[in-house]
Amino acid sequence: MSSMGWSFQAYLMNLILILLLIPVIIIPLVLGCYNSIISFGDSLADTGNLYNSYPNKSLNFFHPPYGETYFHHPMGRCSDGRLVVDFIAEFLGLPLVPPYLECQNSNQSVQNFEAGVNFAVAGATALDAAFLEEMGDSTAFTNNSLSIQLEWFKQMLPSLCNTSSDCNKLLSTSLILMGEIGGNDYNNPLLAGKSIEKVQAYVPLVIEKIASTINELIERGAATLLVPGNLPIGCVPAYLTIYESSDKNQYDPSTGCLNWLNKFSRYHNEQLQIELSRIRRLHPQVTIIYADYYNAMLQLYQSPDQFGFTGETSKACCGGGGPYNYNTSALCGDAGASVCENPAQFISWDGLHSTEAAYRWITKAILQGNYTVPRISTLCDSPV
Repeated sequence: MSSMGWSFQAYLMNLILILLLIPVIIIPLVLGCYNSIISFGDSLADTGNLYNSYPNKSLNFFHPPYGETYFHHPMGRCSDGRLVVDFIAEFLGLPLVPPYLECQNSNQSVQNFEAGVNFAVAGATALDAAFLEEMGDSTAFTNNSLSIQLEWFKQMLPSLCNTSSDCNKLLSTSLILMGEIGGNDYNNPLLAGKSIEKVQAYVPLVIEKIASTINELIERGAATLLVPGNLPIGCVPAYLTIYESSDKNQYDPSTGCLNWLNKFSRYHNEQLQIELSRIRRLHPQVTIIYADYYNAMLQLYQSPDQFGFTGETSKACCGGGGPYNYNTSALCGDAGASVCENPAQFISWDGLHSTEAAYRWITKAILQGNYTVPRISTLCDSPV
């Protein structure tokens, strides 16, 4: 064989070797792009803070069948299994993010937070509980609003980093998940029957609170923040039950969702994106990614069969009966409620929260950059 033939064969073998090594080289880089996750928010992100703040575990969220799909027992998550924050942690090669209050209550070492900490609390609002109570909108489960979660973070930070330089390094290598937060500021009054006009007045206040929290985190060194918008609440069984109407014009014929409630969600999301654009201009060195939970979820209602949701999309998997299997007299986890055989076939878990299967699809859409602003090719890349 000529020397040219040997050279080509050697080149080909080297190329094959390089191609075989690429997955080995790339995967650790992708999985190691953030050292930790720091999460704020409400029940869409809470991995056990509300659970650890209730000694008698009396709330329905703390009873079976919650957690049955993945953990096989209740873990304080408002679902049958994992949440978006869990799937993001798995994607990044990090452990599931521990709830702040779990370690506080058990006096565990702060080292448990080195790969992340979750301050989100089910039922939490963006606005302070005292203000909402003055407005006649008390919070049902907790007063641990976004301001209190931020205070927890500030109290904990010195135990993780000794100098401002160390803290900047810690935060610059952490992914900050800001919510979803704000949904309960609207859910509490809307589910109590208040008019959409009165609730809409909260939107600028909620956006301002989210923005001020983001700005404070940036001042302390945060470099990458993922900020979700609100979900299409007009598709949620609790809302479909409370605002059930004989007027077919109120419903989207392709999804069965209530148009006026989804319009409100879009309004919140539009205002949030305007504010995020303003913050980006103030801090061009910081990556602020808007996660479009609204459209990532809406696609599941528009094409349920494509995503494996063969159950009735307007019904909850777990509930106490009724047209949408949502009944405030027999909530999921209460006596009198029943659970579907296969939660993976349903979008809604309990009439207010989604199934693990739905959260998995939302996460996949966000991680692929299909529903982010600016568009990202992966969560570990700079926006393109």
